[in-house]
Amino acid sequence: MEILLFGKNGQVGWELQRALAPLGNVTALDSRSTHYCGDFADPQGVAETVRRLKPQVIVNAAAYTAVDKAESEPEQAQVVNAAAVTEIAKAAEEVGAWFVHYSTDYVFNGEGATPWREDDATGPLSVYGRTKLEGEQGIQQHCSRHLIFRTSWVYASRGNNFARTMLKLAKDRDTLSVIDDQFGAPTGADLIADCTAHAIRTALTQQNVAGVYHLIAAGETTWHAYASKVIALAREQGAELKVAEIKAVATTAFPTPATRPSNSRLNTDKFQQTFGLMLPNWQIGVERLLTEIL
Repeated sequence: MEILLFGKNGQVGWELQRALAPLGNVTALDSRSTHYCGDFADPQGVAETVRRLKPQVIVNAAAYTAVDKAESEPEQAQVVNAAAVTEIAKAAEEVGAWFVHYSTDYVFNGEGATPWREDDATGPLSVYGRTKLEGEQGIQQHCSRHLIFRTSWVYASRGNNFARTMLKLAKDRDTLSVIDDQFGAPTGADLIADCTAHAIRTALTQQNVAGVYHLIAAGETTWHAYASKVIALAREQGAELKVAEIKAVATTAFPTPATRPSNSRLNTDKFQQTFGLMLPNWQIGVERLLTEIL
């Protein structure tokens, strides 16, 4: 089986190279690839890549994810998150491929305390959220074989992440101030990649599973509780940290150009029931992350 992967060097893309390898031959691209176009700033170019390769499965882990910068660069965000995705969807339909794509809880308005279901009304608060929703709609309109996985609070052991930032600050500061009124579930890129590979196996034999799904770790927390967990785990493993206090503060303490949703909870019942998987609690993945980065 031929698999085309876009965004190979991102957090999820890097893990997908590993998780997809047992399924077939993976052609993995990014914006700097030369033989085939993997640059989402060129929507027609990435669509032509699909037509040239004619893969059975396309997995897109590429996106414009600079949430605050998108507020001042809406055109660039729209091209990458919506226009390029829509052109790939059209090409995928032409060649009969499955199109697997990742979206975000930012398509919702972030209100309330109930985990969002796939069919809840959307209402993005930011350019990033609006362009990601446009991408979803382009796929649904133009590609019948699609899996759209909305996720949130993604981390990986590779590169920068929230845990690394907290540990770095904790070595130099007596006090940390961390937001305590945003709720979600930290979700490992490795979990997303492994679940994606399983879902693809299912989709290849059960085409009726096409649709939108929520894919995050189980449980919920706040950024403050997340940071506290990271610091506690690091100390258990012998890390020498200076921090003595982790203050809980409101989102308003850190003004940003883009509005963050306070409720990033996602209901994953549909994913678990459709694909026969049980998503583990977020703390399990974070404990593993700390073991890897310390």
